[in-house]
Amino acid sequence: MSLKQIAIIFGVVFVVVGALGWVPAVNPGGKLLGLFDVNPAHNFVHLATGIVAIIAGVSGEKASQIFFQVFGVIYGLVAVLGFYYGDQPLLGIVSNSSADSVLHVVIAIVALYLGFGMKPAATPTT
Repeated sequence: MSLKQIAIIFGVVFVVVGALGWVPAVNPGGKLLGLFDVNPAHNFVHLATGIVAIIAGVSGEKASQIFFQVFGVIYGLVAVLGFYYGDQPLLGIVSNSSADSVLHVVIAIVALYLGFGMKPAATPTT
């Protein structure tokens, strides 16, 4: 699977997660799937990340690689901030919990691998 395809899949997942943050049936008491703290700012971050991922995926392999590099670093920093803030909102705005922080570590590791460890698919020559 190419980085382009993976970026588009990541993007779709993040857009869906961002949208689900506003659906009360899957967001009881501000906890997406009963586990992850979300609020409108958190939902917006997911939507924005997803849109950027889709744009990167559609733009090509190199754009997808750069997306995963930047995305991995940012989500790594978000994870560190999340552990620092604990169950308090990040920067006083974005909801956060321990479960969010652990998930952000996993996402950062995967994105960093994709951005730095996986080589973009070669463009076929004609």
